[in-house]
Amino acid sequence: MNINHAKTQEILDVFEKIAAIPRCSKHEEKIGRWLMDWAAENEFPARMDDVGNIVIEVPASPGYEDVLSVVLQGHQDIVCEKTKTSTHDFSKDPIRFVYDGDWLTADETTLGADNGIAIAMAMVMATDKDTPHPPLELLFTVDEETGLTGANALQPGFIKGKILINIDSEDEGIFTVGCAGGINTSLSLPMVPVDLGQKHVTLRLEAGNMKGGHSGIDIALGKANAIIVMGRLLREVAKSVKFLLVDIKGGSAHNAIPRDCEAIIAVPEEAREQVTGIVRDFEAVVKKEYRSNEPNLFLSAEKIDPPGAGAYSSATTSRAIQMILAMPHGVAAMSPDIEGLVETSNNFANIRIEENIMRVLSSQRSSVMSRLEAHTARIESVALLAGGHALSGEGYPPWPPDMDSALLKRSIKVYQKLFNKEPVVEVIHAGLECGIIGDKYPGMDMISIGPTLKYPHSPDEKVSVSDIGKIWDFVAALFADLKSEA
Repeated sequence: MNINHAKTQEILDVFEKIAAIPRCSKHEEKIGRWLMDWAAENEFPARMDDVGNIVIEVPASPGYEDVLSVVLQGHQDIVCEKTKTSTHDFSKDPIRFVYDGDWLTADETTLGADNGIAIAMAMVMATDKDTPHPPLELLFTVDEETGLTGANALQPGFIKGKILINIDSEDEGIFTVGCAGGINTSLSLPMVPVDLGQKHVTLRLEAGNMKGGHSGIDIALGKANAIIVMGRLLREVAKSVKFLLVDIKGGSAHNAIPRDCEAIIAVPEEAREQVTGIVRDFEAVVKKEYRSNEPNLFLSAEKIDPPGAGAYSSATTSRAIQMILAMPHGVAAMSPDIEGLVETSNNFANIRIEENIMRVLSSQRSSVMSRLEAHTARIESVALLAGGHALSGEGYPPWPPDMDSALLKRSIKVYQKLFNKEPVVEVIHAGLECGIIGDKYPGMDMISIGPTLKYPHSPDEKVSVSDIGKIWDFVAALFADLKSEA
């Protein structure tokens, strides 16, 4: 790989150090200590709040002391996804980089460029002697990926700047100036256990090898949800064979479209071959439906030893399947104001049976709060109608776009002069911390940028190496433009 930009290799070197540190959501202790140690080594004042958010104060370069302070912001945590064949342990193993032309990806895991690239770029910017900058506050939040809880915990006075550059967008040449709000809902359905008779065999059904992806950015791409596919498969089997559900599990993070799901069922011994045939025939149906989007999708059935002595009653099994089939997933409404923008959606994110309770997680997004509340009520009703319970979190607000933003106008001018083309200005159907930060720190002028990043929240995640240099050049030019008017 040929790296032409002078700073790109330095950023990648720092990013590789970051990638060697465990930092799954809610487990950012080690990366937090590493960042605080780095600040101390460079004699930068730094603070960590009670939840682990960090702000590092970097003094201005000579001549930039009177320029307005700028907050460079990213998050410490990553979505920890891997392929079924990967032996990677996110609690201790470094993420292994793989270079493919201009793309940097990882070996069968998420790369963590979302959002490690932001941290690496901010650190290099803070210490680079050749790129002058105004006073900087490096704001690195925790637990962004599970509901922006780190940003939600920010307290008044933790940061002081009034200009914020969020480096968590995923397309170079696009300025993000607004995003959706979101809320997570946990559903539960009591399951009634029963003993299995001697004449039953236990089968593991699998729906797997789907692409997954970001539940906001990729929700309109028509990707398969493995839990939805499994629900349909269970219904297909139930048309012809009476079976009892033993277990079901699928999905991972609230913001990752489920790639795999498995169900264990108990069927009469004489129906084993019939079920295998149903699975084979339904696989052909689903593969045809998703022939363009999911070329590697598969369904399978295999006989296994029973994991325990029992299963769940026929009535419970039926209610569980009906609840899965009734759960919405995907786009609920498109924006009437912005062409091509998803307004409201949800991700049927996770399903498990724990202690005789089937637990489901759904993640809703919308740029309209009333629509977000209405869609959440619909999802809660699915559990209530099935005889279960629902609990929704507090959520986070959308980031309303400000097309008259002084920072946006300045950024457009700088980008056009630097690259001789107009940037695209957009609102996205994903959660960014800007919405919360803007709500907590009134008057904050914000923009979100980043190098092109594909397939986040999946093992296919990759980042454009050449775009890293472009983002660096843009930020450096923006700092110079701020200096010219100081």
